[in-house]
Amino acid sequence: MDTNIDFKNIWKQQTSNKPDLKELLGKLKKFKNENLRKIIIMNILLITTSLGIAFIWYRYQPQLITTKTGIILVILAMIIFLFAYNKMFMVFYKIDNTQSNSEYLQSLYTVKNKQKFMQTTMLNTYFIILFLGICLYMYEYASLMTFTSAVIAYAATFSWIAINWFYIRPKTIKKQEAKIDGLINKFEEINKQLKDL
Repeated sequence: MDTNIDFKNIWKQQTSNKPDLKELLGKLKKFKNENLRKIIIMNILLITTSLGIAFIWYRYQPQLITTKTGIILVILAMIIFLFAYNKMFMVFYKIDNTQSNSEYLQSLYTVKNKQKFMQTTMLNTYFIILFLGICLYMYEYASLMTFTSAVIAYAATFSWIAINWFYIRPKTIKKQEAKIDGLINKFEEINKQLKDL
């Protein structure tokens, strides 16, 4: 029987897969700051875009009701989206280093649920209203073009929307879900370890 058992190696092997709490809190802080920054950038982009569209209306005075309705719908889509998206700000802001492990986990579950709502209900609503608004807005200008030019303009716009809907949106959702699920799994593991002690 071999009596030279290397206990240090056995211990290292057992604990190697356990998440380091300090490292995990660092990842959580990075995740929080990234999302707060995204919310601020999204606000700046959509508010600037809305003001730009309002200026186009004021400056060029569209004649048809379809164009005016289109502009209103595009701005409305952005306002509705931002209203829902900004509710995420307080969820992220409340995550701080004074919470317990179970509170961190609860905060992450809240983030995941709200993220799911944004990725489905709000994003669908945003894209539908935005799509209708762009189609109505383009009608007045497309009617002044040749048939071929109008078809190209609409095709280019629909292609851009399709790329966003079928490629960029799923890719972004997958990336967001992977980040939040990774953090949740690690905090669940730590909570399980604490319960087992």
